Amino acid sequence: MSTEIKQTAPYAVATLILGICSIVFGCFFVGLVCGIIGLVLGGKGKRAYYESPASYTGYGMLSAGRILSIIGVIFGALYVIYYIIAVAILGSTGLLALLLDL
Repeated sequence: MSTEIKQTAPYAVATLILGICSIVFGCFFVGLVCGIIGLVLGGKGKRAYYESPASYTGYGMLSAGRILSIIGVIFGALYVIYYIIAVAILGSTGLLALLLDL
């Protein structure tokens, strides 16, 4: 009877932490960056896990991190779009007010 100690899936912890950070900081640009990095690391970890699934444990952590990263990227992208629209509206009204004062 052999007792084999399995390692946690590669990048699983990092992906989970970055996924959580991407949601927590989703209303800042930091969330978008954390989400993208989490997705990249999650992809690398998933490929490494599928090469030798018997050697690793913790695939659920890796999957949860990837899902959280996807949600964080979506929140970050929505925030960037909102910010661009807000600047465009405020910028145009500020310019209009400046032109009307002349």
